[in-house]
Amino acid sequence: MRTTPLIPLFPEITPYSTGFLAVGAPHQIYWEQSGNPYGVPVVLLHGGPGAGATPKHRRFFDPDHYRIVIFDQRGAGRSTPLGDVTDNSPAHLVADMEALRERLGIERWHVFGGSWGSTLALAYATAYPDRCLSLILRGIFLFEKPEIDWFLTDMGAIFPEAWDQFRAHIPEEEANDLLTAYHRRLFSDDPATRLNAALHWALYEGACSALFPNYETISTDEQRQRAVALARIEAHYFLHHAFAPENSLLKKLDRIRSIPATIVQGRYDVICPMRTAYRLHALWPEADFVVVPDAGHSALDPPLRSRLIEATENLKTIA
Repeated sequence: MRTTPLIPLFPEITPYSTGFLAVGAPHQIYWEQSGNPYGVPVVLLHGGPGAGATPKHRRFFDPDHYRIVIFDQRGAGRSTPLGDVTDNSPAHLVADMEALRERLGIERWHVFGGSWGSTLALAYATAYPDRCLSLILRGIFLFEKPEIDWFLTDMGAIFPEAWDQFRAHIPEEEANDLLTAYHRRLFSDDPATRLNAALHWALYEGACSALFPNYETISTDEQRQRAVALARIEAHYFLHHAFAPENSLLKKLDRIRSIPATIVQGRYDVICPMRTAYRLHALWPEADFVVVPDAGHSALDPPLRSRLIEATENLKTIA
């Protein structure tokens, strides 16, 4: 029996300002602001890398209280060029965040990120701790090789149907290195080869993201383009930019230990398993640790969504 109430998203809103920020050729990143122009700033970091933000992301925050800043990271969403991996790394994204904060004239902001967004939030906070009012982190991903191996192979223990479809796209002679095989196809000169690989990648990830399997259909040209961008950027990051043990975010926690923080983790998150969040909290006991017993990975799983909104409400005392 459920013991905690479900909380709906806040009502739909539209941005009061939007724009693009040049962050070094060829990249222009899309940004928007919604909610209260004079409210307490909060920045949302989308997942992926490469997934892009959606209008629903605005709805985790009380628009009367928060000045809601959302942007699409390099190559993602409405940023241009879509799917481009030129000068696209964690360090570049951290620098982009700081450039955007300065562009918008924000002194300090709350930082809200889930999945890959939790990685970027931690990387940004450890680089610029004085700019963070608080951290809300969901579905912890430390961007280390064991987590990438889990995504590419071991998730098949939980979602074997989805993994079999993902694996079947790669010939047997290349199956011992799925990441390199997919990367080769996603960066092929042939558009059909890129699209076919991207669809298998995106559908696999989507099927494993919710507590109950969700085999979504990718049918429109826009959905196909977004799927290619997501898969290309993720494969690029996984192959080239994973954090080595000596550069682990866990080694930098002393820089952010005093920042108010909430970790919200679905017990049955298969994309970013519980053990990673547990590992983070063990080394960072000052952070609140909320384990949601009936949720998976997706921030829109109703129990997880509710705990995230509770976290944003609780932070109204910090400005």
